[in-house]
Amino acid sequence: MLFDDLGPRGRRNVRISSIVGGLFVLGLLALALQRLSANGQLEADRWAILFDSRTGVPQSLGKALIATLQVAAVAMVFATILGAILAFARLSDHALIRVPVAVVVEFFRAIPLVILILFLFLGARQVLSLDLSRFWTLVLGLVLYNMAVLCEIIRAGILSIDRGQSEAAYAIGMRKSQVLVFILLPQAIRRMLPALVSQLVVLLKDTSLGFIIAYPELLQKAGDNINFFGSRYSLQLYVAAAAIYIVVNFLLSTAASQLEKRVNRSRRIAAGAAPLAGANEDQTLTAVAIDRG
Repeated sequence: MLFDDLGPRGRRNVRISSIVGGLFVLGLLALALQRLSANGQLEADRWAILFDSRTGVPQSLGKALIATLQVAAVAMVFATILGAILAFARLSDHALIRVPVAVVVEFFRAIPLVILILFLFLGARQVLSLDLSRFWTLVLGLVLYNMAVLCEIIRAGILSIDRGQSEAAYAIGMRKSQVLVFILLPQAIRRMLPALVSQLVVLLKDTSLGFIIAYPELLQKAGDNINFFGSRYSLQLYVAAAAIYIVVNFLLSTAASQLEKRVNRSRRIAAGAAPLAGANEDQTLTAVAIDRG
């Protein structure tokens, strides 16, 4: 324990602070609503544009959502696969593999994503003679940046597993690749799942950078609608785009949370059925290695 439980006075102070903080937030919200109402931003006709199919706004935002999810889904798959491959390469015992991969990872982690996307869109055609579509330009930019970040997340998760796991696996004759794939990675996934989900949520939000290359994602379509209908609807259209992002990210986080609960539940069931009930993972695997050895 790093601190003692709160006493009656401490609990009362926390309760009072919570009430005061809540009232302060409510006051700010009421002030914001009052200012918006004074500026006419809460008028019903301004918000009706988001739901009136005759304006074409709901259809355009729906198509933009599909375009956003397509980019995000493709980028997530490739970034995760390449991130895992790079993580395994960075854990290699051979410097000829480990050092170049480390340089690549640090380079793409350091370069701003917006510059990377702009280079792929403008410089790739001139320097590399590549004619990438806007879709693949955005996907490639997201993959190159996020694979480097996911590489470090996966590598850190693997390194967090106790050395006894790998030593016991080596003792029964397993190769390093087998140890990484079958012993360390399954356990590391449980530990790094929250960080992985957080980075994938960031990837999804970074699809909004597609507006700099005119890819028809949510932010770009919201801007197009503002240019067509006028700045009178700016707040409403940007709020709608933000709300869609929030809902999608919430669903992604909820799905990841359910997956984590299922994995932990399966782990507890497997631990209860293990012959060495009550032993931790290191002791179990070491005992198996000694028995087979």
